[in-house]
Amino acid sequence: MGLCHGKPSPKPNPFSLREQIETDKETEKPSTPPPNAPNPNIKSENIEIEKRSPFFTFFSPSPSPAHHFFSKKSPANASSNSTPRRFFKRPFPPPSPAKHIRSLLARRHGSVKPNEASIPEGEAVAGLDKSFGFSKHFENKYEIGDEVGRGHFGYTCFARFKKGELKGQKVAVKVIPKLKMTTAISIEDVRREVKIMRALTGHSNLVQFYDAYEDHDNVYIVMELCEGGELLDRILSRGGKYSEDDAKTVMVQILNVVAFCHLQGVIHRDLKPENFLFTSKDENSQLKAIDFGLSDFVKPDERLNDIVGSAYYVAPEVLHRSYSTEADVWSIGVIAYILLCGSRPFWARTESGIFRAVLKADPSFDEPPWPSLSPEAKDFVKRLLIKDPRKRMTAAQALSHPWIRNYNDIKVPLDILIFRLMKAYMRSSSLRKAALRALSKTLTVDDLAYLKEQYALLEPNKNGCISIENIRIALTKNATDAMNEACIHDFLASLNALQYRKMDFEEFCAAALSVHQLEGLDRWEQHARCAYELFEKDGNRAIIIEELASELGLSPNVPVHAVLHDWIRHTDGKLSFLGFVKLLHGVSSRSYAKPQ
Repeated sequence: MGLCHGKPSPKPNPFSLREQIETDKETEKPSTPPPNAPNPNIKSENIEIEKRSPFFTFFSPSPSPAHHFFSKKSPANASSNSTPRRFFKRPFPPPSPAKHIRSLLARRHGSVKPNEASIPEGEAVAGLDKSFGFSKHFENKYEIGDEVGRGHFGYTCFARFKKGELKGQKVAVKVIPKLKMTTAISIEDVRREVKIMRALTGHSNLVQFYDAYEDHDNVYIVMELCEGGELLDRILSRGGKYSEDDAKTVMVQILNVVAFCHLQGVIHRDLKPENFLFTSKDENSQLKAIDFGLSDFVKPDERLNDIVGSAYYVAPEVLHRSYSTEADVWSIGVIAYILLCGSRPFWARTESGIFRAVLKADPSFDEPPWPSLSPEAKDFVKRLLIKDPRKRMTAAQALSHPWIRNYNDIKVPLDILIFRLMKAYMRSSSLRKAALRALSKTLTVDDLAYLKEQYALLEPNKNGCISIENIRIALTKNATDAMNEACIHDFLASLNALQYRKMDFEEFCAAALSVHQLEGLDRWEQHARCAYELFEKDGNRAIIIEELASELGLSPNVPVHAVLHDWIRHTDGKLSFLGFVKLLHGVSSRSYAKPQ
């Protein structure tokens, strides 16, 4: 649906990150800001393992001690001329999303209270069952220490193992008071967070989960302690910019863990620099993804509609309330933009302004240091920040991008996208399959590199072919309990046609290429024209409209002559270029259903 309309945001001003922070520190009293006044509202509070409050669903700052960056409070109504180089801090101003979104969610979840920092998730319900079935022996196993951070929904403490092989080892404990769980949704959020963290295991860039406990008053989530600080701290310490090589080191780790989560059927939904921690203070220490409080399981073909996340990192499709794992990739694109230039790609003085910028504005690649960065780096970020999620790279594809591919012998993980594309291919008409095969012959070396890596991960047999069994084995080899929760294996049923035949690499390229992603590239016209020429030689033939309608599976109720009139050349009855391009995208009767 349409959302937040307004003028594109102006270009960011060229303040350095450190200058903006120093300016923020000097601002103490609320006042009417001049046009270029810096905005203090970019750094959100954050702690290592912080669950989002059910009362802060839409725009959820992640809590952390304010003294990490600022010694003074800034006015909630300060504003700025630029998104970049600004970080949220308390007190956080009330959001102002588009009124129709707010009213819609308010009707769904309850009234919006004055000055509340987000849209509430629901009315408090008496007599809620706050028993989770977790172990009740937390104090027998751990000695809890000092508090290290506090958020809206809980706080985090140091703790130590009291006994056993790990005696004396420090951990982080997220403490969630049951008193704060005032709705059924908030209780379910805690259950889901623990379920996701328990199910996601075995990745080096994922914070380790130890166990969950409860008593009458609290839930305790025990996790690995990361003492190296937030990625945001490192960005600030570098004055807001990373070199390209250093940025690659960070991006490889982020993309790896996010691609892993997506393969398992988990979407994070709150990726930002505050939610990545270094294991130690060492410059080359490992990066860990944290805070799965807003995460959820998602099937490959499923779309989510609840609006959650942090404003500067939220994807356009989240605001449109129809999204999947591609929303995480947008957030990674925002992080990549910040790493390389120290600025946020979208900014505004209010949250509704941020949303308008996300929906309408394009990030600037004209201001320094972008002109001095490599073309590959700019292309990498641009392909992560494409507004149409269908045209956006996946996390696994980003690891195959020329900017990153040859960096430290990266191993590209299995991409859940190829199974979605293969499903669509298997259900396509013979005419569309022929068109896709023609398009696959126009792929560049870079495009083929990704497909070769994915094909190799499916371990083709000696004849160089794959079957449904290859796919099943590959998924099993990469599976965690999360994959079962997200019903990824059930998705194999849609590929049952491979049970009776095999697929070679040439057909795999046709099945696993994304027409929408190619369409998002500058060279799309060249691809399409070249593919059409090949199709003309190999697969194009005279065809009547009724035959084409039957081939495409259009129902008799669809006015096929009106719909397909431009698809066929009147001179020889063959598919026109326009028809060829539309055929590549796939057509169904749903596409042309009359509005009710």
